[in-house]
Amino acid sequence: MLEQQNKSAYQMVRKRLFRALTGPPALAFVPAFSLAAFWFGGEGALLVVAAILPVLYLVAGGTVATSARRDVSDKPMSARAFDERVAQVAETSRQHQLEACIHLVFVEELEDLRGHHGAAAAEHVIHQTGMRLRSMLRDEDALADLGQGCFGVCVGPSRQLSLEHCIQVAARLQTVAEDAIAVDGTAIYINATVGFCQLSRSTAGAGAEWLEAARTALSHAQARGPSSIRAYSDQMNKVIRPRRTLREEVEDALESGEIAPWFQPQLSTDTGMVSGFEALARWVHPVRGTLPPAEFLPAIADAGLMERLAEKMIFHSFRALKAWDAAGLKIPCVGVNFTGSELSDPNLVERIKWDLDRFDLGADRLAIEILETVVANSPEDIIARNISALGDLGCRIDLDDFGTGNASFTAIKRFAIGRIKIDRSFVVRADRDPDQQQLVSAILTMAERLDLDTLAEGVETMGEHVLLAQLGCNHVQGFGIARPMPFDQTVAWITAHTAKLQEVPQIAQSRRK
Repeated sequence: MLEQQNKSAYQMVRKRLFRALTGPPALAFVPAFSLAAFWFGGEGALLVVAAILPVLYLVAGGTVATSARRDVSDKPMSARAFDERVAQVAETSRQHQLEACIHLVFVEELEDLRGHHGAAAAEHVIHQTGMRLRSMLRDEDALADLGQGCFGVCVGPSRQLSLEHCIQVAARLQTVAEDAIAVDGTAIYINATVGFCQLSRSTAGAGAEWLEAARTALSHAQARGPSSIRAYSDQMNKVIRPRRTLREEVEDALESGEIAPWFQPQLSTDTGMVSGFEALARWVHPVRGTLPPAEFLPAIADAGLMERLAEKMIFHSFRALKAWDAAGLKIPCVGVNFTGSELSDPNLVERIKWDLDRFDLGADRLAIEILETVVANSPEDIIARNISALGDLGCRIDLDDFGTGNASFTAIKRFAIGRIKIDRSFVVRADRDPDQQQLVSAILTMAERLDLDTLAEGVETMGEHVLLAQLGCNHVQGFGIARPMPFDQTVAWITAHTAKLQEVPQIAQSRRK
């Protein structure tokens, strides 16, 4: 074993030395060789050296460079090849007491991108992302396309690969992946979530367990929201339960209150005051922590409990409104999302009427948020009748994710849509991208002509907030304002936000609403 290790180390040193002497770095010594030839042999020797060195470089260095380019292809390797590389790196690193790291880079909302821009555009984005990630890596690093918008990066082996360095690598990979990608003249932005695991933090010696630890870190990063970065730690080493187990738990979770709405504030761009909240389902799991909807909504749908979830969301939202009223806080309304299956309930309108009476609330305190695709695909059926009846009742009707579906002007008027919520794909980096600004401006102009209120989703920076206010968007919502929070944190947040507004001088604006 010791002889094999010494042989492997010797081959690695020999390979690096040969590459240094024959590759591009050797060009730095050409002036020295030329000067020595002239010093000892005169002009004749200088001419010989000048003629021979390029030939030697083409034969030796050029061959090595070509081989390196062949080894370090721009095309990401397959998942199987990546598994083999990870196992090889893990074995080599442990033998020579070196460090290595696996980074997993996940392209968020790939399905939305495919649905909005088409499959060809999505594939182009994935291809360009892979090319950009490859450009950030060294020759000895590996890049793989693991499918479903996930890329694997194996960095190492190295003696100097600290946690801080791995975090810096993750940030650079994320930054290059999130730069704008042009598709048919349109700038497309993606969110990249990164999870990584150093080999030394993986308790198992095999590459498969190391890669699984990186996947666990990626899952925790996804749970924290778009563009998150998480490093693997022992605390994450919990068994990820299959959907079958979640389906067995969701009914009890709904009844016990583990699944309940968290509230994300919406602000008026005119006054800065809270103009409403959106109720977003969260599951505070006793073992796995807080789960986002993407993890448990499929289980609820599989169990046939979507209508029960809607009942719980409305009940807790109305109770929150009454509590805010009792605290003297002016919250105009709460938005609740309704899917097509929930809107298909023939008893929906009567149930909402009963809940409004029970809490003594006006119908305008409830905003019904409906996806644009639901409106576009709803003929004169129970869904259409329920939407119209809720509008007649006095509920606000919000068209969610505007710009991603095919809702016609006729459908907007037929369902008495009062406000459109501009999808975050149009909002991201709008303060830095002229194309994004034009799209948002066009949507706002259309809304003004149709006398519709507007709200921009996914506002994450102050620059985006300011631009939207300048363009005339009425309301904003996003992580740049506040993340969704449980009800017991909302009162303190509202109070603190109101106090900050009182410290800022108000600037009069000429706005249409």
